[in-house]
Amino acid sequence: MSQSANQLLSKLASSDKHGEASPYFDGWKAYDNNPYHPIHNPHGVIQMGLAENQLCSDLIKEWIRKNPQASICTAEGIDSFSDIAVFQDYHGLKQFRQAIAAFMERARGGRVSFEAERVVMSGGATGANETLMFCLADPGDAFLVPTPYYAAFDRDLRWRTGIRIIPVACNSSNNFQVTKQALESTYLKAQETGIKIKGLIIANPSNPLGTSLDRENLESLVSFINDKQIHLVCDEIYAATVFAEPKFISVAEIIQEMVHVNRDLIHIVYSLSKDMGLPGFRVGVVYSYNDAVVSCARKMSSFGLVSSQTQSFVAAMLSDQRFVDNFLVEVSKRVAKRHHMFTEGLEEMGISCLRSNAGLYVLMDLRQMLKAQTFESEIALWRVIINKVKINISPGSSFHCSEPGWFRVCFANMDEDTLQVGLERIKDFVLGDKASKNENYNCICNNKRENKKRKSFQKNLKLSFSSMMYDEHVRSPKLMSPHSPLLRA
Repeated sequence: MSQSANQLLSKLASSDKHGEASPYFDGWKAYDNNPYHPIHNPHGVIQMGLAENQLCSDLIKEWIRKNPQASICTAEGIDSFSDIAVFQDYHGLKQFRQAIAAFMERARGGRVSFEAERVVMSGGATGANETLMFCLADPGDAFLVPTPYYAAFDRDLRWRTGIRIIPVACNSSNNFQVTKQALESTYLKAQETGIKIKGLIIANPSNPLGTSLDRENLESLVSFINDKQIHLVCDEIYAATVFAEPKFISVAEIIQEMVHVNRDLIHIVYSLSKDMGLPGFRVGVVYSYNDAVVSCARKMSSFGLVSSQTQSFVAAMLSDQRFVDNFLVEVSKRVAKRHHMFTEGLEEMGISCLRSNAGLYVLMDLRQMLKAQTFESEIALWRVIINKVKINISPGSSFHCSEPGWFRVCFANMDEDTLQVGLERIKDFVLGDKASKNENYNCICNNKRENKKRKSFQKNLKLSFSSMMYDEHVRSPKLMSPHSPLLRA
């Protein structure tokens, strides 16, 4: 943007702090510019960078067919049109808040209760997280966030609020679990530099790890924030996607059992985007145990309300307990099946993933494909995967991962046929056809001159991705199939 144009705009509008300058968003743009379609664009980019749940939409469609009166846009529901279409205040429809509270309880196994009066609606989890930041901190204040963390937190939490994120480095030696020692160390360093820490933010289950916190870890985190008297914000938007042990435990359950906990410090973010696969509905929730936060967040919700039409429909659907119970069973079952299908396919080609039990994605380990264990090498590999393999996955560095070579891959936002195409592309890139690979290998071994030429070619092979040379950062593809996209390039 030119300097003269900048002078006409606010600092917010002219800054680059939105966070879009990230491979996470660049991958989406690559897909948008060339989206895969099995018939119309079979060589397009497959979107495996979007954590979206399309596995249970058939259940919702079936419910709609059986309950047409739930929508004011049908002949059966038209009588409610005038009541719903008129102005609604920012408290939200009573039946909506009650249904949301009941659904949150059932998604947590009925082991904890939620009060409808503490449910504050927001425009998705994005709006809910930002609203909490406005309520809890001033510009310049900071929150601790264990790494790797959701890439868009940089936008959601910081851009308009002016707060800071202080990463708490975690590593793969313990599956990236945050430790109290790491929290204490990061907290102390921040204080020594004059940074005011207002709280800790965690995603449980984690995005991008796909893991849920056990009781011991949650108790440790609650003890830490209680000792420091700082806030704890728990993003629980993947609660119902848990498909294996340990079962999901909400922070609400933990504080119910612990004594001497200042509940004013505990806040939960929830939405229907992931568990129910309804991101377009923009149903987000702030649930706080702090009365002042509930009051302030409700006033702020005027800037991100859920439409009354959506509230009415969601209230009707979530009030059907038989439907909800069946849906929660099915979503866990179907996520487990898809997770197994994808990870098994990767295992067959020698690729492992971080062991996970939740979420709509896996953290794929491609460290063995990096020629150097650097983030430059990771980005070089990612660019090849985007531009040549034509798959959008997200590099760990976009999630502030402390180690290069990890990639988040989503598996629930497509049908099984597209997933298989994605697996075949990965297989072709990493291994290639076994027979072709052996033939290629034998050819190389039996012809030293050709082998020398091939090595020379690989050494000088340049891929014009951010002026990086592929062979500087990624392991040589000489053992890959001649059909590999890399060798074709």
